[in-house]
Amino acid sequence: MKNALVFRHVHFEDLGCFQKPLQDAGYGIRYVDVGLDDLDEKTALAADLLVVLGGPIGAYEENLYPFLKPELAVLRQRLVARKPTLGICLGAQLMALALGSDVKPGKAKEIGWAPMQVSEEGKRGVLAALDGVAILHWHGDVFDLPSGAVRLASTEICANQAFAIGDYALGFQGHPEADGRGFERWLIGHACEISQVKGLSVPALRADAKKYGSAAGAAGQKCLQEWLEKLTF
Repeated sequence: MKNALVFRHVHFEDLGCFQKPLQDAGYGIRYVDVGLDDLDEKTALAADLLVVLGGPIGAYEENLYPFLKPELAVLRQRLVARKPTLGICLGAQLMALALGSDVKPGKAKEIGWAPMQVSEEGKRGVLAALDGVAILHWHGDVFDLPSGAVRLASTEICANQAFAIGDYALGFQGHPEADGRGFERWLIGHACEISQVKGLSVPALRADAKKYGSAAGAAGQKCLQEWLEKLTF
């Protein structure tokens, strides 16, 4: 059985609907709760697949959150070695930072359910299923496209919504793993942030999760399934 090691930063930002495609593809899943569990570099580098999930901190805040340093070191080594790596939100930002790209606050927070503009490269590849589909966005930072990466999607606020490096690395600024199930945990976990962003409301976010979550989850699963099928070891 192949193994997928999953770096999790906050408990409610888990694999979500991505868990089933991973299991269906024959992966055993093990979570590492970053900041709590020991990060064994040797184990992380040996994993068949590393998934780095989201979290409400900046990828560049190493002085505040020292656990980011070993995360970045592992990501740098895996990407240089062309080992299968998937990053979501903070995970994608850490991938970009590990490859020398700039990560910084964006011009506005992007929070809510909305479609991405999938590039021609994305439409010809694994992001075709996500074209025109509203997915969950929840971030304030943005990143420059890493060297050697291909932009797969963008939004008005965030030029680099998704990127690929060869067939072995895939990064999402948004959350294609979110299908609306368990969304109440997001609303609780991000209650302070929601209250500070003009125009956001808990009832509206909840209603949109019910409206868009199912289709988002189905498209996200198809995207991941197709990417996993392309991986070589």
